[in-house]
Amino acid sequence: MLWSMDPVLLLPHRPPFRFVDVVDEVVAGSSVSARYRVTGEEAFLAGHFPGNPVFPGVLQLEALAQAGAIGVLSDERYADKLPLFGGVEKARFRRLVRPGDELTLSVKLERLSARGGWGVGRATVGGEKACEARLLFAFA
Repeated sequence: MLWSMDPVLLLPHRPPFRFVDVVDEVVAGSSVSARYRVTGEEAFLAGHFPGNPVFPGVLQLEALAQAGAIGVLSDERYADKLPLFGGVEKARFRRLVRPGDELTLSVKLERLSARGGWGVGRATVGGEKACEARLLFAFA
């Protein structure tokens, strides 16, 4: 699909709470591949952890959810919806993510309905698995 605008702009999120920098590929309502670079300038890293910054696992999940939201919002049936986190299953964290790392975010949407849907996400750094989870979202 050709986009007349940057697909990141489909997200209602804005810095400092947007965790998608670039969308590499989107198949509307089906899948998305995106990236987020942890710069080290994120304010929360000063306290997580002082002298040993680690990008929080819960924010890795948020990054996956935001990437998934791009896949949902790119589908014209859901373009006017607000997808919100409804739950998470089978979350696993496999490696630390630190400043300088670039998360590659891959989400496959399993099911979409008028009320919400499910997706399976995986975040990797340099091909190495960092986080994976099944994500539930609901429309507001």
